[in-house]
Amino acid sequence: MIYTTYYNSPIGKILLASKDNKLIGLWIDGQKYYLGNLKDKIRQNDDVEILLKTKKWLDEYFAGKKPQILKLDLAPIGSDFAKSVWEILCKIPYGEVTTYGNIAKEMAKKLKKEKMSAQAIGGAVGHNPISIIIPCHRVVGADGSLTGYAGGLDKKIKLLMHENVDMSKLYIPKKGTAL
Repeated sequence: MIYTTYYNSPIGKILLASKDNKLIGLWIDGQKYYLGNLKDKIRQNDDVEILLKTKKWLDEYFAGKKPQILKLDLAPIGSDFAKSVWEILCKIPYGEVTTYGNIAKEMAKKLKKEKMSAQAIGGAVGHNPISIIIPCHRVVGADGSLTGYAGGLDKKIKLLMHENVDMSKLYIPKKGTAL
């Protein structure tokens, strides 16, 4: 059984999901891949321990504190490759960004390969089922473009600004954006 609850955030309504008292999902209302590919029965329950802890974590985050990801028991659902990418995302410090290319280099090293496609990384980053906490919003294009955020570029920008990221070298690509 998957239990869900809602959290009202400064960037919109957020759906939280848990299974076996582990956080398996956090989706911003209107986000691509909303609920991912969950197949179990889903029931709203506002009193599940991990969901309450997640709400407290989000309260701290949106209050400008820097809560540690390790405070939460996360169990994102995805391939082994995607989970490895999401582990790397968890290491991106609050208020900093990295590129898809940098993550590709780290994954290539981890997998003992000569190189790795930044596009493959982009696919895994884009399907991250625990947005904000697994900070996929901290990943940008090699040229500083604010590409690819399933929650919407407007939300990505708000999250980066909330973390006081230096936005001076970042830009919104002209193609395919509507802000």
